[in-house]
Amino acid sequence: MNARSDDPVLTVRGLEVAFETNDGTIEAVRGIDLDVHRGETVAIVGESGSGKSQSMMAAMGLLASNGRARGKAVYRGRDLVGMRERDLNRIRGDKITMIFQEPMTSLDPLYRVGRQLAEPMLHHRGLSRRAAREKAIALLDRVGIPDPQRRIDAYPHELSGGQRQRVMIAMALANDPDLLIADEPTTALDVTVQAQILTLLADLQRERGMAIVFITHDLGIVRRFASRVYVMRRGEVVESGDTRTVFEAPRHPYTRMLIDAEPAGEKAPPPADAPMALSGERVRVSFDIGGGLLKGPPVVLKAVDDVTLRLRKGQTIGVVGESGSGKSTLGRALLRLLSSEGRIVFMGRDISAADKAAMRPLRKELQLVFQDPFGSLSPRMTIGQIVTEGLLVHEPGLSGQERERRAVEALREVGLDPAMRNRYPHEFSGGQRQRIAIARAVILKPHVVVLDEPTSALDRSVQKQIVELLRDIQSRYGMAYLFISHDLAVVRAMSDYVVVMKTGRVVEEGPTGAIFERPASDYTKSLMHAAFALTDFHDEARRVAQGG
Repeated sequence: MNARSDDPVLTVRGLEVAFETNDGTIEAVRGIDLDVHRGETVAIVGESGSGKSQSMMAAMGLLASNGRARGKAVYRGRDLVGMRERDLNRIRGDKITMIFQEPMTSLDPLYRVGRQLAEPMLHHRGLSRRAAREKAIALLDRVGIPDPQRRIDAYPHELSGGQRQRVMIAMALANDPDLLIADEPTTALDVTVQAQILTLLADLQRERGMAIVFITHDLGIVRRFASRVYVMRRGEVVESGDTRTVFEAPRHPYTRMLIDAEPAGEKAPPPADAPMALSGERVRVSFDIGGGLLKGPPVVLKAVDDVTLRLRKGQTIGVVGESGSGKSTLGRALLRLLSSEGRIVFMGRDISAADKAAMRPLRKELQLVFQDPFGSLSPRMTIGQIVTEGLLVHEPGLSGQERERRAVEALREVGLDPAMRNRYPHEFSGGQRQRIAIARAVILKPHVVVLDEPTSALDRSVQKQIVELLRDIQSRYGMAYLFISHDLAVVRAMSDYVVVMKTGRVVEEGPTGAIFERPASDYTKSLMHAAFALTDFHDEARRVAQGG
């Protein structure tokens, strides 16, 4: 918890946000009030689409072009709503900064991270390029980027999802802001780095008296990190107050539901004689990350180092490990989306040396749900077009009416209203976009789906729904899943077998129950300790809410 000053940094009164869409006006935020004081952390929680992110985007003047805000968002006596862009730009990135939910879409892929880190310091503080670079290296070190002197010259695509999120945090802290708005800042981070980042933010807050607005669906983090909390539902604040009071004695049924939402159950293994869907034997993936010519000896990163994995029809293998452990790279290599060494076999066919032309007809059977739902959805296509895009490629003989029927069915399967299929991606929350990405993959009924952090952007109640949905789809169609995640609670509910990776190698593997109940390696034990230290409060909160 943190100390609070009586000086308000941000005062929001009667804030409303609406979007004009093809289907009419959507009211995203409906007249909310909130206060943020110097030196305190205020959390805004709620399910996807509740309006928690849009409320702060409105305060920052960052709504999409079809969005409109009314009401007041007063920063140190100045109303930000309706302020001229030129005046807002003097405040944004300097006095008020924001850590966005999707780091890959916030970082320019054409520029090295060092240049992007230095930009706010050059623009707002007038530092020399040398001084800005030195501070940027120090910031990368503080947020846990390994070897920051080298990583500062990397491009965003050369970093893992978690590392990109840490770069975003470093950028937000560069100018020592008065107010930091953190929109799901730990979504892409593994549990050990979550703890490091939260500790870092708390330390910086104590040092600088910085106020923080923390937007999240992770109630465990809210419990440990925030002094006050606002619970939002359908654009309105339904409950607010001191964090301990709200979570130990919730008054609103919706708050009780959020506390009680947790992926549960166990995944039964497939039959012992289930056919092999996809296997990799001694898979290796390496990247050249520096050196050569006048820059010294070549530097090679072994992203996946001699990994063997066998995935049967109807099975779900959970792949866990910290950011940069090689989880996502392994998944892409098995789908032949990356060059690799070793032998890869799909449904009895060796595809190790298959070229693009040979792989094209197999793509329908090998699908990938990406970690970043916004970056993988075309902003120029409607949701209906996105979901049916694969049908146009792989089932060109379908009529437009049949494609429409399949789109409606797929959207219903992932819990979205098919009537929304004429909207565009920016009109949906991060969690809704992730469900759209899942619908796009499962509409083709593939044999194998690699799910790369498919629930990372979802609140707990929707995570539970998605886990149940994926189980149901798997049981009906016999799909095999490779489930890549840093969320061990979801992995435990979703997988029947777990592979633990560290620095490109498998350090431990086995049936889910054995890994979680009797971890053998010290590394696995440290992951378990960090994960359940963050989420232990759920059991206690549920007991209190239920009168136990």
